[in-house]
Amino acid sequence: MTRIVADTTSGIAPDMARKLDIPLIPQIINFGEDSFREGVDIDQAGFMSRLRASKALPKTAAPYPGDFIEAFKRLTANGESVVCIHPSIDVSGTVRSALTAREACPGADIRIVDTRTIAGPLASMVLEADRAAKAGASADQVETLLNGMIKRARIYFMVDTLEYLQRGGRIGGAAALLGSVLQIKPILTFAGGRIDQFEKERTKRRALARIKELVLIEADRSGQAHVTVMHAEAPEEAEQVAASLKESLGSAEILIMDLVPAIITHAGPGALAVGFFTPAI
Repeated sequence: MTRIVADTTSGIAPDMARKLDIPLIPQIINFGEDSFREGVDIDQAGFMSRLRASKALPKTAAPYPGDFIEAFKRLTANGESVVCIHPSIDVSGTVRSALTAREACPGADIRIVDTRTIAGPLASMVLEADRAAKAGASADQVETLLNGMIKRARIYFMVDTLEYLQRGGRIGGAAALLGSVLQIKPILTFAGGRIDQFEKERTKRRALARIKELVLIEADRSGQAHVTVMHAEAPEEAEQVAASLKESLGSAEILIMDLVPAIITHAGPGALAVGFFTPAI
């Protein structure tokens, strides 16, 4: 049987991961000299409390290779293959950490997949890969499934302030300053595994409306869109966006997810995103 490994940037709820027996390797959150493993040493409430109280923004780091090694050795003990599914290498060192850990497991069949995305679409890939694996798919077949999804993954998002992205090195200082002065609400996207500015709107309302419009234009309509609405302490807005998209798309289910601390560190409180998949070509 093929086994799946993921990490906490997927945003998959710990209870669901335990039920499915998918190890979620924790990202590292650093507040000054204090380091925490996401979801292990610090939870969402504890992180937000520290974030509000801290004078300096936290920093993130890739998971410890040792956490990967522990999972790899447990899952491959009976000769099973592992497909390890993680965020874009351009925004996270998770793939590199997994590759380092794989070297400590010679002879094991461990595939490391860079999904070129993060959060909701990453969660959808992990869950689809797990369904396929439990249905009997080989590691090669799971990789083929993921490669097809990687090409179709999209995320559009907006943030309350560009400060977090700027201080985390995700956008330039000049862009952040200009956005703050003009009260511009840029629509951001993942393009080629990196964060890029897609469009600019003058109000939050218009930015949200445009994001919904983009989803309706681009999302798959055959039942394979896997739409996720992600937020950082913006549950009411997330519910409204999800309800609007569900009505317009006729989608049976739209998953609403909390953004995890490792992502809030860069996006900031108030961030809201929609992830989905375009039609297969």
